[in-house]
Amino acid sequence: MKYTLAFIGMSALLPAVPAFAQDTDPPKAFTVSGSVALVSDYRFRGVSQSDKEMAVQGGLTVTHESGLYAGTWASNLAGWGTFGGSNMELDLYAGYKLPVGGGTLDVGLTWYMYPGGASNTDFAEPYVKLSGTLGPVSLLAGVAYAPKQEALGNFSNTANSRGQSEDNLYLWGDASAGIPGTPLTAKAHFGYSDGNPGLGPNGTSVAPTGSYADWMLGLDAVVGPVTLGVAYVDTDISRADSAYLLPNFSSTKDGSSIAGSQVVFSVSASF
Repeated sequence: MKYTLAFIGMSALLPAVPAFAQDTDPPKAFTVSGSVALVSDYRFRGVSQSDKEMAVQGGLTVTHESGLYAGTWASNLAGWGTFGGSNMELDLYAGYKLPVGGGTLDVGLTWYMYPGGASNTDFAEPYVKLSGTLGPVSLLAGVAYAPKQEALGNFSNTANSRGQSEDNLYLWGDASAGIPGTPLTAKAHFGYSDGNPGLGPNGTSVAPTGSYADWMLGLDAVVGPVTLGVAYVDTDISRADSAYLLPNFSSTKDGSSIAGSQVVFSVSASF
């Protein structure tokens, strides 16, 4: 979902289980997985959510043997719009995974929340993802469609602007493959957003210029329980396209666009 990092030692929190118990105990109906991460920049669909600064992230997912799952993921935010409150994104999600052919179909919904922030900022986004493998390459294609809702509409301080509702469509594809003889995994991402141009109630938007593309190329390296990552992230949002969104759409450090190219570093761990 996001670029993540995790702290060393998370695996030490897991209870030790004798080998014979692993061989004889029946599979559990519920499993819990999670991750913690530190990233040099939190990029959501190519655009910085942390003013090109570091972010601490983490999440938990509970999965039932039937394929049903639910979970939460969170990150700190900074510098984009007027989040207010805790300057935090808290995502709640649930869905169902089922095998389809040689792959997996994943249907679910994410509820994006900004606790304590500006009003009318939370929104829901259903998604469908299809994943599988082609030789040594893992592939994923996804569609996320957020129906019309106030958080995605343009916003100003005039009474006539309140109550606007817009929708948003996001299409994306991911690919990854291990590099033989190394602990490295190459990864790539391409996405396309189409929605309402302008800024929403919290000074942000999931498609700030109406429609744009984002992409990522990177490498992950597994070092013990930790994964080290580096990725080049960019969008096709031009300086001219973003100019009318300033100052919300610029870095508070130097005025550069938060949709400009960036190399993102991460350290992550999962359990």
